[in-house]
Amino acid sequence: MLSKTDAVILCGGQGKRLRPVVSATSKVMADISGRPFLDIVIAHLKKQGVRRVILCTGYKADQVEDYYRKNPHGLAFEFSRESDPLGTGGALKNAWYFIESDPFLVFNGDSFCAVDLNAFLDFHQSKLARASVVISRAKDVSAFGSIFLDEDVKVLKFREKEPGQGGHGVNAGVYCFNEDILLSMPDIKRFSLEQDVFPALVGKGFYGFCVDAPFYDIGTPERYEAARQALERLKQ
Repeated sequence: MLSKTDAVILCGGQGKRLRPVVSATSKVMADISGRPFLDIVIAHLKKQGVRRVILCTGYKADQVEDYYRKNPHGLAFEFSRESDPLGTGGALKNAWYFIESDPFLVFNGDSFCAVDLNAFLDFHQSKLARASVVISRAKDVSAFGSIFLDEDVKVLKFREKEPGQGGHGVNAGVYCFNEDILLSMPDIKRFSLEQDVFPALVGKGFYGFCVDAPFYDIGTPERYEAARQALERLKQ
């Protein structure tokens, strides 16, 4: 039940590649039709029933936290701030104190895929998974993490941003984790989910949930502009 499932959003990145076009704000606050990109992610969560959101903030944390204290969207927000860059894995580990549900959802704050979250949660639980990742199709898999599955949609290989890898699709930046995922995290402060946690989960209850929904990412000026145009069209 999504109303009882926490959603953790990783939104502490500096967005260095995006600075030529988005310099005054953090990456997740980049403008899309007069509102922050992160609003689009959060609106999608609320529409599907999520009620509690944990924002993992870092770069320009005050800006993000102040905005959502003033604009809570009818949701309960918690803020897990990192004082130094921790990476996607370190940021999630840093937020552990705030996570109350088991399982829980995790989202990259700089990408959006309109996933049916109820179906994703049902999939995760029906597979008795420890970890599940949403997989979307993309024309250029080398720009993202490509994922290979077996016939039971268990993750066989996870390749992060390597050319020519193929696979069943790309990592859409949407995850469902059981609480015991903490046991698979390295005993260091700064680390990556994609590079340091996911490879270690292969063969240990790690499944891929394939969707046809498009995947939008704002990591570079070119992808930000493409996402902006596509998301503006969706509003029309």
